[in-house]
Amino acid sequence: MTRSVRRTRRTLQVAGAGVAALLALSACSSSDDSSDSSGSSPKSDSSSSASPKLSGDVTVFAAASLKESFTALGKEFEKTHPGTKVSFNFGGSDTLAASITSGAPADVFAAASPKTMKIVTDKGDAAGTPATFVRNQLEIATLPGNPDKVSSLKDLTKSGLKVVLCDKTVPCGAAAQKALDAGKLKLTPVSYEEDVKSALNKVVLKEADAAVVYKTDVKAAGDKVQGVEFPESAQAINDYPITLLKDSKNAETAKAFITLVQSAQGRQVLTGAGFLKP
Repeated sequence: MTRSVRRTRRTLQVAGAGVAALLALSACSSSDDSSDSSGSSPKSDSSSSASPKLSGDVTVFAAASLKESFTALGKEFEKTHPGTKVSFNFGGSDTLAASITSGAPADVFAAASPKTMKIVTDKGDAAGTPATFVRNQLEIATLPGNPDKVSSLKDLTKSGLKVVLCDKTVPCGAAAQKALDAGKLKLTPVSYEEDVKSALNKVVLKEADAAVVYKTDVKAAGDKVQGVEFPESAQAINDYPITLLKDSKNAETAKAFITLVQSAQGRQVLTGAGFLKP
């Protein structure tokens, strides 16, 4: 074998060893990359899919007419988010608004009219723009069996009939007055009540013969009252806005409750209670 041939063979052996080493290194690197990729992928997926855990208390100030549906939604929220608690303060929207602007601690406000919500927004106590989530329409609540044969809003003006209305400062009272104006009717009630539940309760307790309340309240009362629809109510439908409050101590959880109220699940509960879609 000549010196030239030996030199050529040695050169090929060295080159072959180098290629083999390079391939081995490349395979190792590829394996490491694959391992890192598979190892980091679940972390990435977990991070992107995991929602922040909600906890703590949320205080909701809400119109009295929302009592049944919001109570049900509050229980559902607590069930879905263990470690949370939703507390409610139900009442006349104007009273609730005044409490909020006076510094009462609350996270969410749901009013029965844009006018009462404006009390809060004008004082700068709302975080963001309130959104309408449902609407509500008036109905006459009579004693069971409707013994006075009330069939229209005009019938409430009959002499001797004891009728109660919500105070004109609360949404149900303002709506009732608007309906009366639409029918060109004048009605002097035996009393003005602070909220719609108080007005309805007068009929339930048989302290009044009839009351002008919301359809949702008639439905919630079951067989304790009888409902009578009247066409003028179409002229006095109330929009219900909801908002996060500026001084909320638990904003993320409060926003999640508002999201539930506005969701398809929330809409189902509310329409099931007799509310109208916005």
